[in-house]
Amino acid sequence: MPTKSVIVNTSGEAFYDITESVKREATKLINSQEGLLYIFTVHTSCALTCNEAFDPSAKIDMEEFMKHLAPRNLKFITHTAEGPDDSPSHMKSILLNQNLCFPVINNKLQLGTWQGIYLAEFRDGTRDRSILIKYISG
Repeated sequence: MPTKSVIVNTSGEAFYDITESVKREATKLINSQEGLLYIFTVHTSCALTCNEAFDPSAKIDMEEFMKHLAPRNLKFITHTAEGPDDSPSHMKSILLNQNLCFPVINNKLQLGTWQGIYLAEFRDGTRDRSILIKYISG
């Protein structure tokens, strides 16, 4: 079973909607009526999530919530080898997922009406994040 890769170019801490990129690559992999689409990020300072994608204010709230949960000024932080965003980025990533799995029914990726797939970037600067996509037929 082949695996596809999507590179997501990020430019700082934010939630990046990757729904259309995942769907585009998924159509190249889906080869049966039913199965599972599995996506995985190979990084430890970003994460994946499926959440509200219709109203842009929901994305802003999610971004602010993560910053609130793991701010950069926590007194106990010692892991700062790559800067002040280093340890908080790892803290935030453990709260979400490195992988997601979606059902495929009638050759179509199943997402709820308002759902979108996000890469949650927790680091500053620009980065190329790799997302692996695999289809497992049922």
